[in-house]
Amino acid sequence: MTFRTFGALVAGCAMTLAAACGGSAPVPAAEPATPKAIKIAVIAKSSTNPVFLSARTGAEAAAKELTAQHKVPVEIVWMTPPTEDGQVQAQRIAQAVNEGATAILLSCSDAGKVTGAINDAVARGVEVMTFDSDAPESKRFAFYGVDDMKTGAAVMDELAKQMGGKGQIGILAGNQNAPNLRKRVDGVKEAAKKYPNIKIVGTFYHVETPQDAAAEVIREQNAYPQITGWAFIGGWPLFTQALLTDLDPKKTKIVSVDGLPAQLAYVEKGLAPVLLAQPTYLWGYESTKYIFDKVQLKKDVPQIIPMDLVRVSKDNLGTWARQLQAWGFTDVPGNYLTLEK
Repeated sequence: MTFRTFGALVAGCAMTLAAACGGSAPVPAAEPATPKAIKIAVIAKSSTNPVFLSARTGAEAAAKELTAQHKVPVEIVWMTPPTEDGQVQAQRIAQAVNEGATAILLSCSDAGKVTGAINDAVARGVEVMTFDSDAPESKRFAFYGVDDMKTGAAVMDELAKQMGGKGQIGILAGNQNAPNLRKRVDGVKEAAKKYPNIKIVGTFYHVETPQDAAAEVIREQNAYPQITGWAFIGGWPLFTQALLTDLDPKKTKIVSVDGLPAQLAYVEKGLAPVLLAQPTYLWGYESTKYIFDKVQLKKDVPQIIPMDLVRVSKDNLGTWARQLQAWGFTDVPGNYLTLEK
């Protein structure tokens, strides 16, 4: 018998004797459990639309804060299609579930096309929250965004002031299938009834890219030269500088939803004297926190969480520019950051 074998035999006998005498072998201390990661799939309307990129930035900032505060890893997975497509969104929802998402944060391009996918996700244990554009007939647990009827009405009221209560206007309306945008159009039209000297020439839909939207405005302005005001229920064309050269601020006024850095030049030049800014960064930031409350902290979350618009004009252009910078936007023009107000 070797020394190694003899040592093993002695150790085995000692353990047997200890057990027989009522003792027990020492049990190694358990390793602390690693908190289960929370994986949030973000499916916005379009990855080329800057408003949704700002929502992504907000979501990622909230995830970082929550991870540090609660010691629970929170991951944002960006699954937004390159262009608007409700069917593709439905496919991405199913993909997110299959790939182990804890929750889904969604802005609906077409509520009719995604409602079934949302309900299937919830049935499989994945919580769904919507932002910006809702699917109210679905089983999503909450919606965060502006009141779209009120938003459209606010755009019309501001435009009427800029036009002195008279003139002809066009409504720039984005994707005709988006439920939030249809409601904003309805809000514009309802508010327009208060202004008998303002006529709506038409409602114009388009692909929601800056280039397509700007081209639509120029096309319709050429077709209807009597238009002296534009109600933009989304700020798509203002992400380009095209309209600054193609429209005369002395003849045409724009009031638009949204107020991101690239759009601020339109306020400065007076072509869009008022922007009704959605704090789009908060779409991601606040929604991520609500999802964490729901899935991790088991808190009750309101079904409808209202977002307030911010009126941006020359009177507060500097203040708003600094707010955008504080939210992490790196493209805020420096000349606006130094304005007093």
